[in-house]
Amino acid sequence: MFYRPEDGHGLPHNPFNAIVTPRPIGWISTRASDGSDNLAPYSFFNAVAYVPPQVMFASTSAKEDRGDTKDSIANIRETGVFCVNIVEYEMRGVMNQSSGPWGRDVDEFTDAGIEKADCETIDCARVAAAPASLECRSTQIVQLPGAANFVAFGEVIGVHMRDDCVVDGAFDVTRFNPLARLGYKDYSVVREVFSLTRPGE
Repeated sequence: MFYRPEDGHGLPHNPFNAIVTPRPIGWISTRASDGSDNLAPYSFFNAVAYVPPQVMFASTSAKEDRGDTKDSIANIRETGVFCVNIVEYEMRGVMNQSSGPWGRDVDEFTDAGIEKADCETIDCARVAAAPASLECRSTQIVQLPGAANFVAFGEVIGVHMRDDCVVDGAFDVTRFNPLARLGYKDYSVVREVFSLTRPGE
């Protein structure tokens, strides 16, 4: 099968995000200028640079109470900071609860019963029990073609790692089973890990 996205695919559901899988999930916490907290998962997320460490996430829809975007991007526009919380399999239920189309006045931490903690370098909350959290200073927000498509880039200026995930001097993903996004309503969990040595190393 071949299709041009501009012509449509003719399938019951869009296959695009099922093709680009698995994707890590950035559970983005932000704080508005009025002090209210927001937490939402984004699967268009990844690390993009080592030195300095940088990450990105993309928001691809809008809410009526936020104009051209959603709470996360709107809050970053106001404050210039955000935190990326890494999602483990055990948190799949509360992560999913925080993905709802709630109004800007809803604190997803409270709504889903998620314990929050203060960040160290930015004025923002983080998921207290997350395997890791990355405190970020926004470097730029890029508007992409299409309605409500924005990419937020941030420099990581603070890193939290849960103590039980640090083993023999390494951050060990086998200790928490990272959750990954597939297509449609599907997710996956990392339970098998193997190593490869690159040529020349």
